Amino acid sequence: MNDQAPNPSAAAAAAGNRPELGTGPAFAEPGTVRIGTINWGGLKALYMKEVRRFFKVQLQTIWAPAITTMLYLVIFTVALGRSGRTVLDVPFADFLAPGLIVMAMMQNSFANSSFSLLVGKIQGTIIDYLMPPLSELEVLVSLVIAAVTRAFLVGAAVWLAMLLWPGIDVTPRHPLAILWFGLMGAMMLAFMGVLTSVWAEKFDHAAAITNFVVAPLALLSGTFYSVEAMAPAFRTLSHANPFFYVISGFRYGFIGSADSPLLLGAGLLLAINIALGFACYALLRSGWKLRS
Repeated sequence: MNDQAPNPSAAAAAAGNRPELGTGPAFAEPGTVRIGTINWGGLKALYMKEVRRFFKVQLQTIWAPAITTMLYLVIFTVALGRSGRTVLDVPFADFLAPGLIVMAMMQNSFANSSFSLLVGKIQGTIIDYLMPPLSELEVLVSLVIAAVTRAFLVGAAVWLAMLLWPGIDVTPRHPLAILWFGLMGAMMLAFMGVLTSVWAEKFDHAAAITNFVVAPLALLSGTFYSVEAMAPAFRTLSHANPFFYVISGFRYGFIGSADSPLLLGAGLLLAINIALGFACYALLRSGWKLRS
């Protein structure tokens, strides 16, 4: 017969509670969900995965677009800007530079978001996006924020290169306009990229959207010219192009003038992004071309 008094600490430890290690909450039973309304940890993990993916090849995803954009600037400045030409009362190079910056941002945002789900479908790793405890909204937010991150990194690289380029003034005058229109443009193309990656079944499909939709809309958006100098019919078509409002508003942040109504453009881009966001969420939730 054991006549020793029971040890409270040992009894508590045997019962699963270890007071000697602290008074914090005990671990949940196996199978019990401990994730709140938003899986912040999973959202951050997917975001970091996407950022590290394009950052590992930053020479291709960040610096190469910056060099290509600088070549555009050099060619068009030499061809059109040496005669002292001015557009919107500023030198042609100062007019051209902001449009090139945001155009590079939008194109790279689309490239990033249109790659992730598509390569997962092609390589059979789409299960990595579908199986983790992440809602469709959390997956969408992670992909879009990662694309916007790449867009702003490319924009910063191009801006720094232009800042050091002689004869070009890219001093920000209205930072809020730069931030808003840059964000709206990057988000719009990120949503378009997600829609493309859900729809596409091979890289040729994504390349077709890039070549026949994104590139024409970007090049015909007033990046290299002012739409006010165009014929009325072409001016009307330009105002129907959402890229035009991104370019014009972003340019306003640098030169202080624009060829589009700023408040109209800001509100229109917000409405377009909301509509595209709902469309992306609905497609992801339906599982169309993802779970089949």
